[in-house]
Amino acid sequence: MLEPTYQADVVVVGAGVAGLSAARRLTSAGVSTVVLEAAHEVGGRTATEKVDGFRLDRVGRLLSTACAELHVTPGLEDLVLRPFAPGVLLHSDGRHHRAGVQPGSRRARGAQSARGALHAVRALASTPLPGPRRPVAVPGRQVSVPRSRGGAPLGTALDQARLGAALNRLAGTSVERLLARPETTAVEALHGRGLPARTVDGFLRPLLAALLCDPELTTSSRSADLALRDFASGRLCLPAGGAEALPQLLARSLPPGTVHTGVRVTSVSTTSVATAEHGEFRCAAVLVATGARDAAELLPGLRVPDFHAVTVVHHTTDEPPGTDASLLLDADRGGPVAHTAVVSAVDPSRAPAGRTLVTSTVLGPATADTDAAVRTHLARLYGVPTTRWETLAVRHTADAVPAMRPPHDLRRPVRLLAGLYVCGDHRDSGAVQGALRSAERAATALLTDLGVRRPMHTADPLPTARAA
Repeated sequence: MLEPTYQADVVVVGAGVAGLSAARRLTSAGVSTVVLEAAHEVGGRTATEKVDGFRLDRVGRLLSTACAELHVTPGLEDLVLRPFAPGVLLHSDGRHHRAGVQPGSRRARGAQSARGALHAVRALASTPLPGPRRPVAVPGRQVSVPRSRGGAPLGTALDQARLGAALNRLAGTSVERLLARPETTAVEALHGRGLPARTVDGFLRPLLAALLCDPELTTSSRSADLALRDFASGRLCLPAGGAEALPQLLARSLPPGTVHTGVRVTSVSTTSVATAEHGEFRCAAVLVATGARDAAELLPGLRVPDFHAVTVVHHTTDEPPGTDASLLLDADRGGPVAHTAVVSAVDPSRAPAGRTLVTSTVLGPATADTDAAVRTHLARLYGVPTTRWETLAVRHTADAVPAMRPPHDLRRPVRLLAGLYVCGDHRDSGAVQGALRSAERAATALLTDLGVRRPMHTADPLPTARAA
């Protein structure tokens, strides 16, 4: 048991990605910091479960190698990113199409002419890949036949050229310019930017639904633009070893004894934190870094957003589907699965040797027959029978992702008053990078108020997340 009274400069409540990242910045500046976590492990929603040698993410948000925060956040120097195959794989009318492949480096993608975009897209986008011509019959289950789209989900070669040029422009647009654009919902913005309806419905809508965990695309258009910018500038990826790699790396970068798990906080003030069983922690400042609902319990009056619910279904099979390391989306939106992948092909450490891990994400409320509906949908998407696949886990998280409907402030205040601060994805973009950005803003505000003038991490080497 901890001492009844503990003295520290700062007490951080919550050992998720935001709290741990803020603590890393504070301790690097010489500020004595204690992190209190009610659960018995760090990570919060960024958790990975171990089942029979498999590593199963609870929510498993998609990341991008272009996400700056993964490369510059202190403590993530040893983060390894496992990229998916370039672009995404779209399933439409019984066929697979490669889409969204951006050739060359970011600088090389600056060509704006329709002729250059047409050449690139003809070469690299929407190439039909071998796939089932008809849905696979699954004994005892009714499989719907997708409507015909009269061609590839990206449309004609000219449509594809316009898409390629749009993604090129987006990749080269600064964050500041994107945030200065007029704000509406993501779906309204997509239909108002001159792209063909087939391109929007067959590619951009399912892609953004996967990136934002928002099937109706009610998210702010600015948040959607940032997500598309990261997609166009890099490769979609996963952390090696599971989502828990991020909080575990951050926790290991802290001085020994900084993090205390199994400590439930009951109240906070500007100078102390009260706990249920571990006494009072006295301090000069408090940073609440829990999820939005728990933060509002400790900070009455704090706005609690709506949330997007996410269900993740993990299967294993002896015969892996032939999609390799691709992220697979359904352009026809003919079932519950928003996106799926043979995750063991992307990150082999997530499955025992010789075993296959297929992870699928369903957006929206949970249902009693989720696994059965997912199996039926996967049979059509992958073109293989799924009745003999083994279900490893079905994990539903009601408060998985904070909703970011317009008007949405991507830089919600982190300083409530001198001595009391808050951070987390609900104060920023609702994604992992948003949690990291809010942690940096909170640590900066806190250090300023404490009068700490030296750079926060002068002794840190330049972090570089490795893509492998």
